[in-house]
Amino acid sequence: MPLVLRLALATLLLATPAAAQDRTIRLISGYAAGGASDLVARLAAEAAGPLLQARIVVENRTGANGVVGAAEAARSAPDGNTVFQCPMSTMGIVPFLIGISLPLDPGEALVPLGTLALSSYGFAVAANGPYRSVAEVLAAARKKPGQVTFGSAGVGSAQHLSGELLQQKTGLQMTHVPYRGATPAIVDILAGRTDFMITNLADMTRQVQDGALRLLAIGDDGGSTLFPDVPPLSRFVPGFEVTGWFGICGPRGMPQPVVAQWEAALRQAMQGEALRKRLTENGLTPRFEDAAALATRIANDRRTWRGVIQTVGVRAE
Repeated sequence: MPLVLRLALATLLLATPAAAQDRTIRLISGYAAGGASDLVARLAAEAAGPLLQARIVVENRTGANGVVGAAEAARSAPDGNTVFQCPMSTMGIVPFLIGISLPLDPGEALVPLGTLALSSYGFAVAANGPYRSVAEVLAAARKKPGQVTFGSAGVGSAQHLSGELLQQKTGLQMTHVPYRGATPAIVDILAGRTDFMITNLADMTRQVQDGALRLLAIGDDGGSTLFPDVPPLSRFVPGFEVTGWFGICGPRGMPQPVVAQWEAALRQAMQGEALRKRLTENGLTPRFEDAAALATRIANDRRTWRGVIQTVGVRAE
């Protein structure tokens, strides 16, 4: 369908006032309330609901790193009334873990509708610890193979694979220490029980701002608007880049006009200063990308993380 026709049709759909005003949309989050994924889902519901002339209700369907929620959305009618807050880990990492048993592959069962935010990853150490630069951490790992440790939110998490990617890019041997979530991993860094962690800024913004954690580098070349003076990790490790993201996806089979309706609503919602401010305050970078751009992002991440998982032999736990 030509772009002009798609935009015109989306405008008509957004402007239809009749029965649509009684419409209820389910926006499913695959993670528990209070986390970054849930936050993005709730901000999106608040901003996009009026534009879609609907009441958007966020449902938390947790389990299997977001796949339980993705499966619920994928089984729903492809009419635009049930969508999923799709994060990088659920779409691009979990399906490739060795030995995992899933009801479906979210990357194949869902279609992208648009990106809402990017989540820059940061390389952080304890502020009262011995390391003051990435170069010092890498030098220690080179001198003491296997003795430098990095924490993660669990085996197969984005934090774990970021550490594995760092080892692949540097040729160094470090030791992974998995936790049940990012928070306990950060607690142990602060306590000096592990050396560093690569995780999204939303997990550690408060500790960095309070001076408890020292942010040494940003995982993507674009840097962070929240910490503009922190250099990219690729300056120390050429070719290293990790960027998390949060988007909206729907069941496969959604008609193109319905995809265009959602795409137009998300585009307009992301122009709101209040939404952008809330995302930024929580360590996220507001970024609208249309359905095609999100599809490309998903495909690239799936290729990258599948390669890391297969090389390292990361098994599901």
